[in-house]
Amino acid sequence: MIAEHTPLMIEMAEKTVHNSVYTTLFFDFAIDFRPGQFVMLWLPGVDEKPYSLSYHSPTRFGITIEAKGRFSRRAVALAPGGLMGIRGPFGNGFDIVSSPHTAVVAGGCGMAPLAPLVTKLHPDLCFIHGARTKEFILFPDRFDMTRHISTDDGSLGHKGLVTDLLAAEIQYRRVQNQPQFDMVYACGPEMMMHAVFTLCESHRIPCQVSLERYMRCGFGVCGACVCGDRVVCTDGPVFDSKQLRNMADFNRTALLKSGGAVPLSDYVSWRCQ
Repeated sequence: MIAEHTPLMIEMAEKTVHNSVYTTLFFDFAIDFRPGQFVMLWLPGVDEKPYSLSYHSPTRFGITIEAKGRFSRRAVALAPGGLMGIRGPFGNGFDIVSSPHTAVVAGGCGMAPLAPLVTKLHPDLCFIHGARTKEFILFPDRFDMTRHISTDDGSLGHKGLVTDLLAAEIQYRRVQNQPQFDMVYACGPEMMMHAVFTLCESHRIPCQVSLERYMRCGFGVCGACVCGDRVVCTDGPVFDSKQLRNMADFNRTALLKSGGAVPLSDYVSWRCQ
């Protein structure tokens, strides 16, 4: 593990521009990592932000960034050979359920932290991915398995929500008298994850979701990322159904940089600046 307090400056080896919004930065560096954990990236003179790993091997890792704010735009503009500071990894990752009766539900850039998880799961999983349009489907050719796609505008796959596809799969299994899911994993916009959680609760299916909150330290001392009585950077960022049932702020409120609590919609707008 890299030091908690002091970023280690490492060289960005390569980058892949996926579309007008998403770019993956690759680093030839060994890091001990579990799917779902995150690192803190630092650009001197700009800021420090938390990111999940979207690629991981014994000698290389990748971080996929959505260019939407000052830090992220500067990060994706970095040229190979440029330096970034890194701390971590931090937090708790996903608990792996080795069963063919699992589902992964990704929304938009939520595909990034779920990608390393997919490589650890049974190859016969139910893989659902949604995005605004066809252009924003991340890693369309990365996995050798069927992916059920939904887009907001219908440009690819089902026109509608990922929960439409998940609900249909749950119902199909019920009608066909097939085993129900042992676990559903989800990451994406919090409203989407809450909808997945609610659907799973109604069918008594356990789920795990990866939450995002504003993080300053990454190891639980600043209190900026609390969600209910949980500290997201240390208790999460992955939370299971039992924990989510008792997190009153889930899909409701979050803290700004000032420490003020605001509705989740206001928090999302602020994070996009």
